[in-house]
Amino acid sequence: MRIVFALVLLAGMAGALRNDAWEIIGPGGGGAQFFPAINPRNPQDVYVACDMTGAYVSHDGGDTWRMFNLGQVAKGFFFDPSAAGTIYERTAETLWRSTDRGDTWRLVYPDPASVTGVFENSDHAETEIASSADTGQIQALAVDPADSHLLYAVMRRHGATRLFTSKDWGRTWQHSADLEGGGRWIAIDPQSPRDDRTLYVIGENSVTVRKAGSWRRGPAPSGVSSFLDADLGFTGGKPLIYAVSSTAVYVSDDGGASWRESSLPGRLPDLRAVSTSAHHGEVAYLSYSRLIIGSARFFGVAKTTDAGRSWTLVWKESDQPAANIHDGWITARFGPGWGENPLNLVVAADDPNLSIATDMGRTLRTRDGGKTWEGLYSRRLEDGSTTTTGLDVTTNYGVFFDPFDSRRRFIAYTDIGLFRSENGGRGWLSATETVPRDWTNTTYWLVFDPKVRGRAWAVMSGVHDLPRPKMWRHTSPATFDGGVVTSEDGARTWRVSSQGMPETAASHILLDPSSPENARVLYVTGFGRGVFKSTDGGRFWKLNNDGLPQHEPFAWRLAQGPDHALYVVLARRSEDSSYGTETDGALYRSTDAAAHWTRIALPTGVNGPDGIAIDPRDPARLYLAAWGRPSTQQAVSGGVWVSSDRGETWRNTLSRDQYVYDVTLDPRNPDILYACGFTSSAWRSTDRGETWQRIRGFNFKWGHRVIPDPLDPSKIYVTTYGGSVWHGPAAGDPQAGEDIVTPKVAYSR
Repeated sequence: MRIVFALVLLAGMAGALRNDAWEIIGPGGGGAQFFPAINPRNPQDVYVACDMTGAYVSHDGGDTWRMFNLGQVAKGFFFDPSAAGTIYERTAETLWRSTDRGDTWRLVYPDPASVTGVFENSDHAETEIASSADTGQIQALAVDPADSHLLYAVMRRHGATRLFTSKDWGRTWQHSADLEGGGRWIAIDPQSPRDDRTLYVIGENSVTVRKAGSWRRGPAPSGVSSFLDADLGFTGGKPLIYAVSSTAVYVSDDGGASWRESSLPGRLPDLRAVSTSAHHGEVAYLSYSRLIIGSARFFGVAKTTDAGRSWTLVWKESDQPAANIHDGWITARFGPGWGENPLNLVVAADDPNLSIATDMGRTLRTRDGGKTWEGLYSRRLEDGSTTTTGLDVTTNYGVFFDPFDSRRRFIAYTDIGLFRSENGGRGWLSATETVPRDWTNTTYWLVFDPKVRGRAWAVMSGVHDLPRPKMWRHTSPATFDGGVVTSEDGARTWRVSSQGMPETAASHILLDPSSPENARVLYVTGFGRGVFKSTDGGRFWKLNNDGLPQHEPFAWRLAQGPDHALYVVLARRSEDSSYGTETDGALYRSTDAAAHWTRIALPTGVNGPDGIAIDPRDPARLYLAAWGRPSTQQAVSGGVWVSSDRGETWRNTLSRDQYVYDVTLDPRNPDILYACGFTSSAWRSTDRGETWQRIRGFNFKWGHRVIPDPLDPSKIYVTTYGGSVWHGPAAGDPQAGEDIVTPKVAYSR
């Protein structure tokens, strides 16, 4: 799919534009969160980013959150000091502005008038905006305290770091200065003259200051080649700058002209992040780990109230939870060290007692200066389960229902494993306590016995994010761990059931429903191993690879047709544009219960098959989900392909989306199909895949698969790569707004 920007303003759209017909479900958190930001004019407005394309806004100080999606990973947020509702979001190559507290966003940089196209041309379908203008990467931004239209930006352009100024709200930019020391943070002295602002630009390891019309660059702290993090606040009208290297924190009382090293209580800490209050610079919070006190090591947050002359450990944990950390579910399930010490910190401009920290799985807040910290990503229900507050940063593969108890539901996750709900999806509990520890990272699939109450099988692994190439670029998949577990109590507890199967990243499991109840036939894909078969309900497994490539076949997905023919999808072994080589993915069929496999020719140009579905009324009708191949600008050969002759010939019926992860059928009406992938879209067809319509309202960048809701034919679930599970109208919501207002995202064939 090629997404082009039509420069059209959407009229009459105001207020919160999140589609009310959609909800995001799950336990909350579970993935890395970054760049917390508190609006200096309204501390109830809080923003958080993640590395999985979603960003989050709260209008109640962090108690609840709404995800918004701009198609790229957020790299930071910046506020307009004179307009409480105006905020900027920076990505790797764009700058966006919202004037309604984050409800809708408009492109600022590059100039929308210069945009010639938007392309997705990598394995992760990263969005690239093509512009006719000479653009660079914005690394930092500051808005003049008295003039909303006056912006200062540090840009990396043509290999050099420069300061640019815009006097027309970001429409045009003028080069103001070269920054030899680099520029990663920028601050404006609000007391300086309006026509000659004092600017502080914190670079790689020093501070460059513009004052009274001239520039000076201060020295680096002794022996410091790079700052990991830095921040600037004012106290008594004077700047206080904090900067951290990996092992030390430095403070400057004179705008970076000199530095003094500051020490934490204890020895040899690893430092990560620092933040100060813009109007109370004497107060700062510091993220640390591996701090040795006596014979123990600790991690957490230190705080200073005297400009770094002394520090207090306000968050101090080791292998036991700290009494002042009131978490959601992560500490209880995985221990206090799972989320690590904070990746980023922020302190409110006017309230130094208010700070927010983000880590590898959580966002936490203190409102009493660090005396207590509370998790903001999840809340506990009366039955002990937890539910999301809207901060969802989790990858998932499927939603599953116990056929004997519709209130018992499951989500198969990466990083946090399998989760179970006993209350109809209101709250969630971890379901991997009895699974081997090395397998708890990822549950790829789950299947229930349709006839035997309580019996279930699942495939799990310590290897996540398959089949993305980043997982096997530098290692052999034959070394991956994982296997099959089985349950007899409705997936509450599990035992290993992998005899005959070496450790493998088991990625899919299929049950033959026609097999005897006392000797169920099961098939499992082992990524880098092939296809395993069991004829005794999973007690013993045998590799059935006759006809498959013998060297580490990337067996990924299975399907069975109404004629009992089996299909297996082998993921491609390359993420570059090579085609027609041994790195191509493949599709195989077996008509003898996996005893032998025969290769089915893929459509010309396709080498990234991802999923296969078969019409339950017509075994000759196949639907293939394909991942596009990188090309000159836009990926090619991806989408949904249809065959009506068992794969002898193929037709591409959905080419607008070049990164389709899976195609699924509605079991109640196989004329209805769904597709989903990495281009901010899910798709629906009501004519057996001949034509497709975008499902309005779902706009998360990286989608996985659509799963029809078995209890409500008007609803669907959409699993995602980093945005938990979306639940909403199967046909979409025609009233749903889009986060991006202008340029409007338009989909063209």
